Amino acid sequence: MQTLDPLDLLRELEPTVEVNLNRHLSLAQEWMPHEYVPWRLGRDFVGDEGIEWTPDQSSLSPVAQTAFEVNLLTEDNLPSYHHEIATAFGRDGAWGTWVHRWTAEEGRHAMCIRDYLLVTRAADPIELERGRMATMQNGYSAAGKDLVRVLAYVSFQELATRIAHRNTGRICGDPVADKLMARISADENLHMVFYRDLVRAAMEVDPDQTVVAVAAEVLGFQMPGTAIPNFSRKSVRIAKAGIYDLRIHRDEVVAPILRHWKVFETTFHSPVAQQAQSDLAAHLDQLEQMATQYEERLSADRARVGATAG
Repeated sequence: MQTLDPLDLLRELEPTVEVNLNRHLSLAQEWMPHEYVPWRLGRDFVGDEGIEWTPDQSSLSPVAQTAFEVNLLTEDNLPSYHHEIATAFGRDGAWGTWVHRWTAEEGRHAMCIRDYLLVTRAADPIELERGRMATMQNGYSAAGKDLVRVLAYVSFQELATRIAHRNTGRICGDPVADKLMARISADENLHMVFYRDLVRAAMEVDPDQTVVAVAAEVLGFQMPGTAIPNFSRKSVRIAKAGIYDLRIHRDEVVAPILRHWKVFETTFHSPVAQQAQSDLAAHLDQLEQMATQYEERLSADRARVGATAG
């Protein structure tokens, strides 16, 4: 089977893009970000009647604050994401229509998360702004990845983001925040379905090229928030809270999508594609081992803390 070059594959997938775009537009519900923010709680931060922010004003736990900050700063980097997918997909036809529709939908996420955090005084507004500036100046780069690798990456990333947003809403203890993050997660889910189904189509058109791209993205996967200052430390706190950890990554993100694409049921022909299939199976096993070890360490640490407290 001949491998298609990126331009030919782009053209080959265009009818599928159009079908998926029309499906997306039929399912996507219009929603208004301002309706998810409790504006009545708002107060000035500066001026004669302003109240400077202090940590005691936040009703969120420290880990919930961290999760919200990471979610927000990840969403803030949208201009870089738009640039990368527009470069990979182009701005013409159904591809271009999707690029702009996706960007428009994603744009409201940072908007309403920041509004919620500022109105409820749930996070330090100065640190949020400094974090936004630093994150956007770091930007995000797809490092020249071809079309299939970009599609593979965003399939996993959109699902991971959906889960991280949803779990953040659940742990915060605020029904308003929970409703907001559930609404944003619904957007992310539709975006994931769009990308996931395009990769499935690519797997049918050029399975060998596609599985190699999938393996490269799974084995080297990083969340887009790595540009956030102190991301590693913050991601550890988020993992310990069960918002997004290795177990979730394996069982709720990587494994389900690979099953959907029937990666382990497909017969590949080139040696490099066959190796990619084997690498994916081995990586799932490795993730299982790492997740189990992490859970055991976490359980032991909690037991020690409990014994000390007792």
